[in-house]
Amino acid sequence: MSEARPETRLDPQALRARLLSSLKEQGFSVGSDGLIRPGGWDKQAIRQLHAQALHARIERAREGLERHEARLVGYIADGRDLDPNTIAPVLREVQPNSEDELLFRYARLHWSVPISAGYGRRLRFLVFDRQNGKLMGLFGLGDPVFAIGPRDRWIGWDREMRLERLRFIMEAFVVGAVPPYSQLLCGKLVAMLLASREVARAFKRKYSGSRALISGRPLDGRLALVTTSSALGRSALYNRLRLRDRQLYISVGFTSGSGEFHFSNGIYEDLLSFARIARAPTAKHDRWGVGWRSRREVVRSVLPKLDLPRELLYHGVRRELFVVPLASNAREFLRGQDARLRAYDMTTEDVFGWFRERWLIPRATRDTAFRQFSSSSYRLWLGAEGGRQEVQGGSRTRGLRSSP
Repeated sequence: MSEARPETRLDPQALRARLLSSLKEQGFSVGSDGLIRPGGWDKQAIRQLHAQALHARIERAREGLERHEARLVGYIADGRDLDPNTIAPVLREVQPNSEDELLFRYARLHWSVPISAGYGRRLRFLVFDRQNGKLMGLFGLGDPVFAIGPRDRWIGWDREMRLERLRFIMEAFVVGAVPPYSQLLCGKLVAMLLASREVARAFKRKYSGSRALISGRPLDGRLALVTTSSALGRSALYNRLRLRDRQLYISVGFTSGSGEFHFSNGIYEDLLSFARIARAPTAKHDRWGVGWRSRREVVRSVLPKLDLPRELLYHGVRRELFVVPLASNAREFLRGQDARLRAYDMTTEDVFGWFRERWLIPRATRDTAFRQFSSSSYRLWLGAEGGRQEVQGGSRTRGLRSSP
């Protein structure tokens, strides 16, 4: 989609026309009433819906990452050099302004849908293979959405409990493996490692003794639950993912199919520019600052000014929502019925030992296609040939995440 001329960016009619044209180019059917007609989205159709937003995000990242690409691709293994029998995963927490942070940012651009950077409290991890120093996968945790029906019904709490105890929950905004490890089902391994005690301990180290930004409530660093949602409708990665007799990921329902990813291909920046002139900011708080609470709030504020219904936020792409209890009494603890959290004691070694026998070795024995993977095909910009290699993983982006 061509970029708007500067003089048309703030013209309501021109912006309205560009927005509707963008939705149709992405594959949405918009009725005469300005509402998106529900689609029977299969996985390929959902990827196509995200294509423009994904391309726009990659281009925005080019300036900061392209010059590092040759070095970062060096962390990606060639399939011919990979020995499944000697794989040994190790978790590494990403620190700000580090090489790991560059690698995390670069790798998440390879997902088949755009990935947010997380919001508020945040923990990011890379999973490396100790045998060769190559990247296996990554995951990131951020602050959860305040109210989400399937999660809240599963926990069984009311608004007051949620206000008090939401601080014990985090949400995974990206989870998955990179090739060639993804071809050996290591997306499942990364998803399992998210629930290891090393992650809970890292959370405690980082947040114990601090205070919530807005409420000012003290944080004791206990993590009871992680939530996530599938990238492409029903999840093949998380469903039936077990560690021995324990169900790690519990499906609790589907999202409502709303958000703002379909405004993320350059249109959102124009909506934000328009909002700064046409609307007063909605977030006014000494700790927040002055602005809008979220990207979604920007879109909600602007749509009526363009004579379009706020219901355009309902894109109809529903994602399966999962909860990952990190303790045997996670629900009772989150409802305030138990004061002590009885956390599972599951190490990285425990997880990998189970994964190796259950998935890794059987997959490597019956399917050797991973050996054909070349790390050069992972490039996004420099000398990229033959298209990107996608990761195997669960991921999604939600408009509630990113500050405008």
